[in-house]
Amino acid sequence: MKVDILSLFPRILEGPLSDSIIGKAIDRGLLDVSITNFRDYSADKHHNVDDTIYGGGAGMLLQPQPIVDAFQQTQKIAKKNGIPKGRVILTDPAGKQFNQHIAEELAKEEHLTFICGHYEGFDERIKSIVTDEYSIGNFVLTGGELPALVMIDAVSRLIPGVLGNAQSAPGDSFSDGLLEYPQYTRPADFRGQKVPKILLSGDHQKIADWRLKESLRKTYLKRPEMIDHSKLSKDAKRLLAEVRIEEEKNNNLI
Repeated sequence: MKVDILSLFPRILEGPLSDSIIGKAIDRGLLDVSITNFRDYSADKHHNVDDTIYGGGAGMLLQPQPIVDAFQQTQKIAKKNGIPKGRVILTDPAGKQFNQHIAEELAKEEHLTFICGHYEGFDERIKSIVTDEYSIGNFVLTGGELPALVMIDAVSRLIPGVLGNAQSAPGDSFSDGLLEYPQYTRPADFRGQKVPKILLSGDHQKIADWRLKESLRKTYLKRPEMIDHSKLSKDAKRLLAEVRIEEEKNNNLI
């Protein structure tokens, strides 16, 4: 996958993109990331990229010219290398909230471009080149670099070959609409806290049932709004009913 990032502060991005799983994916050629400082494309002799807001208002607004020109140049390079335009993502608090299903959708693309804002926002005309607007939550950050990194991380780990274990991504929280079940490693007894016996049993079916039940339990207790009953199998519905009874007993409700 080719990823282009348009940003005024490339150094914010360089460290996280060079380490851990993303860094390894880049080294292995599974991910190709280019960062463009759109200040380099400013037509202003002082290389300014922002200006005051028409009609008045606090702060400064990013001008369309540097961003659009930088974008067009990255597109020319991509086209020359046989890479399609792909999706162009604006990191914006007003955008649709990013989630796992969006990450899965974006992971199928050959080319993604992220536009990172700063100051008081963008000139609305920048959106003429944008295909998607995403937010990572109901809060405001100083710039779009951190949201872009979050999205790139979520997307890149879904690219085939990026994770060492191909089963890791499908089992993640949110991938199947449920939170991930509790997990344990050695030692089996850590200062009196023991791994559930069923996980040591070697019975794969019982372990699978336990994991589904505990996944349902965690979701029921922490994020009940995520449970879509219409998509639950008969076994999942039965296990969820057991969870409800058990939790009601634990809370002395029955």
